[in-house]
Amino acid sequence: MSFRWYGDSDPVSLAYIRQIPGVEQIVSAVYDVPVGEVWPIENIKELKAKIESHDLRFEVVESVPVHEDIKLGKPTRDRLIANYNQTLRHLAACDIQVVCYNFMPVFDWTRTTLERVLADGSKTLGFDVKTVNQIDPSEGIQLPGWDASYQPEELKALLAEYAQIDEETLWSHLEYFLHRVIPTATEVGIKMAMHPDDPPRPIFGLPRIVKNREDLERLLAIEDKPANGLTLCSGSLGASHQNDIAAMVREFAGRGRIHFAHLRNVKNDASGDFHETGHRSEDGSLDMAAIVRAYYEAGFDGYVRPDHGRMIWGETGKPGYGLYDRALGAVYLNGLWEGIAKVEKRPLAQVKL
Repeated sequence: MSFRWYGDSDPVSLAYIRQIPGVEQIVSAVYDVPVGEVWPIENIKELKAKIESHDLRFEVVESVPVHEDIKLGKPTRDRLIANYNQTLRHLAACDIQVVCYNFMPVFDWTRTTLERVLADGSKTLGFDVKTVNQIDPSEGIQLPGWDASYQPEELKALLAEYAQIDEETLWSHLEYFLHRVIPTATEVGIKMAMHPDDPPRPIFGLPRIVKNREDLERLLAIEDKPANGLTLCSGSLGASHQNDIAAMVREFAGRGRIHFAHLRNVKNDASGDFHETGHRSEDGSLDMAAIVRAYYEAGFDGYVRPDHGRMIWGETGKPGYGLYDRALGAVYLNGLWEGIAKVEKRPLAQVKL
């Protein structure tokens, strides 16, 4: 069981995370190096030392971002991929086991609100299809949570470049990237774990290629090696009614290709609208108990973390990444795992989540 931490600027402290029952790992990254540049090994060692000083381990990085020039297939991609590989070598030298990443164009995730108020008074992240459809990308895009590092004109130019990129072209650029990165990851002993698109559908004309079971299978086939694996995010994939998360877990964890599990619930409807909920099965559209059981039955022994949480009890901070609701999620997920293990009458030491 692990917990995402955003470094010294994170209002959630390592000291508080250490107090969550069952949490042993921190998932983090080096945030002060520009995308595309090599992470200095000294920065990684410093981060690792901070985490270990609180009796926590640091074995999963989320994320090493993929530069847009790689996704666009520009001539600069070879230098950027070489930098990416050098970062992997530095991470491996610091005993990092898994690197989570994604190949989403421009933005990691999209929401139309960061403060949807639920019936119990808590606040959560939400996505409204009508709001998205009313936005003309050519006139600029302003949505909460989108990367503020782009100036309006830069964003327009980037979206114009992607107008020439369809899904098959983006797939070819992903193949180019993986054919050069997975051999390095294999060599240094790191497992690459692709995160699916969030939400799992095209938006603003941007191609999306990691949306469903067929996409996951295609991704793994590009480099059919253990180092080429998945971050299976129940909330991202679960935003589509067509995705059977438990079935995906049984298939891909059973084949040893899920290296990192993001577990969270989401409430969605037929229109495509969705919002994030508490982790319990009854709170959303996903049967979290069935998903956790699928991991158990597949013999999953990888890393897991509670994903986005609501803001509850008056907490303020990074939306989706407060302390309280994610801590409740971690304990709930561990409770499900322990309950399943005891019903199956297997020693807990053999099935620790």
